[in-house]
Amino acid sequence: MKKLIMFTALGGLLFIMISSYMQMPPMGNVDNPSYNEVAEYYLEEALEDTHSPNAVAVIIMDYRALDTLGEATVLFTSIAAVLTVLVGKDPKPGEEESHHG
Repeated sequence: MKKLIMFTALGGLLFIMISSYMQMPPMGNVDNPSYNEVAEYYLEEALEDTHSPNAVAVIIMDYRALDTLGEATVLFTSIAAVLTVLVGKDPKPGEEESHHG
């Protein structure tokens, strides 16, 4: 019964993925949503809106500041988690390490 549920769920997921792929626009088409007016506005008005000489810095630090902050937070959290796992905790003198297994 568990295998039937698992295969049904996987089949449903596969169906959703294939149907989503079939609805995507062709790659490289100029009518794709990625080529929209927001990107044009960023490139055309960035220097005028912010009076900064660097359009790339304006897009990253002004228009997309919250996105950049979120990415930095995720990166910091993942580094802290990896360091926590790798460094571990040294036992205090007199304590023995317990091995469960």
